[in-house]
Amino acid sequence: MSTESPGIVVVGSINADLSITLERHPQPGETVRGRTLTVLPGGKGANQAVAAALLGGDVALIGAVGSDEYAEPALSVLSTAGVDLRAVHRVPGSTGIAVVEVSDDGENTIVVLPGANAEVTPALVASCAETIAGAAVVVVQGELPAEATEAAMRLGPDRVMLNLAPVIDLDPEVLLLADPLVVNEHEGALVLARLGGREAADEQGVVEGLLKCGLASVVMTLGGAGALVSDGGPVAAVPAPRVDAVDTTGAGDAFAGALAARLSAGATLEDAVRFAVRVGSYAVQRSGAQRSYPGFDDALPALPGE
Repeated sequence: MSTESPGIVVVGSINADLSITLERHPQPGETVRGRTLTVLPGGKGANQAVAAALLGGDVALIGAVGSDEYAEPALSVLSTAGVDLRAVHRVPGSTGIAVVEVSDDGENTIVVLPGANAEVTPALVASCAETIAGAAVVVVQGELPAEATEAAMRLGPDRVMLNLAPVIDLDPEVLLLADPLVVNEHEGALVLARLGGREAADEQGVVEGLLKCGLASVVMTLGGAGALVSDGGPVAAVPAPRVDAVDTTGAGDAFAGALAARLSAGATLEDAVRFAVRVGSYAVQRSGAQRSYPGFDDALPALPGE
C-alpha cells in the first residue's frame, strides 16, 4: 500500500451479513418462523468505512476477507463508495459472517463468526504502519483480535478513535490512547470497570468516570436519546431527532463513520457528535446497514430545536 495516507484509516472487520426478518425474536429454546433471508455487506470496520466515505471522507480500510463466496458481497459497497481496499488481504477459508435477526419493532440480535477477521495479525497491521501513522484519524473497533487492535492504536496518530464494540480485553495503557473512546452505555460501564474506576449511578457519571481514569475524550451513544460527549470539560448532551425506527442494524457504525468524517475535516468533537447523531437517526429509518447510510447530499433529520 502507498505510504501516502488518506484522511481516515479504518482498521477493522469485514463481514457478510446474513439478515433474517421475523415478527419477533425467539426465547431461549423456542423456534420461530422467519420471513426473508438476504446476504448483505457488513462488519463494523467495513460499515464505518462506508459511512465515512459516503459522507465525503477519504478512507482506506485495513482488514481481511476469505476465499469463499461471501468475500465479494462483503466488499461490494466498499468498492462503490470509493474506499481504498488495497490493504484488504485475502486469506484461505471463510469470510467473516454475521447472522442478523431483525424483528418487526426494528430491534436486532447479531451472532458473529470471525472468519478471516481472526487472521488480521499485528504483523499485517505493521505492514501498513506508515499509512496508519500518517492519517488524520485512525478508527478501530472490537471485532478484530485484541493484539491487532492494540498494534493499530500504538501506530496511530494523535487522533485514534476507538469504538470498543464489542468490549474486548485491551491493555489499559492502550485504552487510554483513545481520543475519543466511543461506547454505548453498557460498553462504557464495562470499560470503566476495566480501568479501575468507581461504579457510576448514571450515564453521565460513567462518562465522567472514564475521563477521571485518564481518557482524553469520550462519546457515549444512547440510541434514540442521542449521545453524551466530553473532551475533558463538562459533559454535553446531544439529543437525537425524533424518527420512526425501522432497523437499528449498523446505526452505531453510521454514527462512528460520520464522527470520523467530521473529525478528519477539522470539526470540534461536539460538532462532529451533533452531525453523527443526525446520521445515525437517518440510518435507523431504513433497512440494513451499509445500504441505509446517507450520501453527502442527502437531507438529514434535524436535531430538536433546530
